[in-house]
Amino acid sequence: MPKSKRLLELMMTVNRKRKFTVKELAGEFGVSTRTILRDLQELGELGVPLYSEVGPHGGYQVLNERILPPIAFTEEEAVAIFFASHALRHYTDLPFKEASSSALHKFYHYMPGDVRDRIDEMKNRVDFVTPTRQAESPHLSMLLEAAVQQKVLLIEYAKADAEEQRPAGRLIQPIGVYAHGGLWYCPAYCFQRGGLRIFRCDRMLSAAYDTSGLEPQDLRHIHLGNRELFMPGLGQEQRRMEEGVRDAELPERREQLTLLVQLGKAGVQRCEAEQWTTSQLHIREDGSGWLAGCVAKSELPFLARFVIGLGSEATVQEPPELVQEMKRALAEIMAKYDN
Repeated sequence: MPKSKRLLELMMTVNRKRKFTVKELAGEFGVSTRTILRDLQELGELGVPLYSEVGPHGGYQVLNERILPPIAFTEEEAVAIFFASHALRHYTDLPFKEASSSALHKFYHYMPGDVRDRIDEMKNRVDFVTPTRQAESPHLSMLLEAAVQQKVLLIEYAKADAEEQRPAGRLIQPIGVYAHGGLWYCPAYCFQRGGLRIFRCDRMLSAAYDTSGLEPQDLRHIHLGNRELFMPGLGQEQRRMEEGVRDAELPERREQLTLLVQLGKAGVQRCEAEQWTTSQLHIREDGSGWLAGCVAKSELPFLARFVIGLGSEATVQEPPELVQEMKRALAEIMAKYDN
């Protein structure tokens, strides 16, 4: 077997085994132990994180930060991956910010000169615009890891309203993190409320793994793709997060009103950009549509401003309380110009 092929297969083997002896590898590859030792030394020089243990139960072991075997990309695939990572640069925080930056640098540095020139030309001609936010979300990595490992976190959570200055301690079990409108959100099981809630990640002042021995919930069947099935009030919960409604005003404890708003084509397109409309937006074949569902009475000011922003592309049919709130809001605006 050529040395280059043996080194590649050896890299894949040690990544798979994680712990091994020189004698085992020598037998598997049909070479001497001296040859394997030289090969392992070369792998270490290439960046494979190996360390050795002496003694009767010793051997070699791969550190947790493993090196993946080389993968051949076409030029188009490499450019696509570069820009997929490049698009994340607008976010102040990422669950894997340093790794993303490092991968981006490697992709760019090791590409042929003509491919780098092509990327340089494309940088100012393609973008994925995200609103710039000052809010910081430093605990994304821990939240994501807790979601994957089914672990409970103790967080200090700052309320949106100014009435309560002291952050509240919460025990939560995340199911994932997602970005929307330049902000990060974390759907999680809240042990205090006894159900799934959405938390703004930038309001988490601290986060640590819980050491009280609290038994985690079995949430393996819930993920970001199906959370709507387990959070019937997801749209209202999202509006609550965006509007900063007090936590005490939970959706199921507030008076519910029937919502029906007819939409033109442009109105539908605007609603498609809003995550909270996901379960309430219905679209006709001609591109028009309607919003239908339930809305809490305390959310009428938020909805009034939103529908007013749609202009003639929206017509409220229900509830009449929303129409009255829109009239009040418009009168308040007009009063500023009655001089």
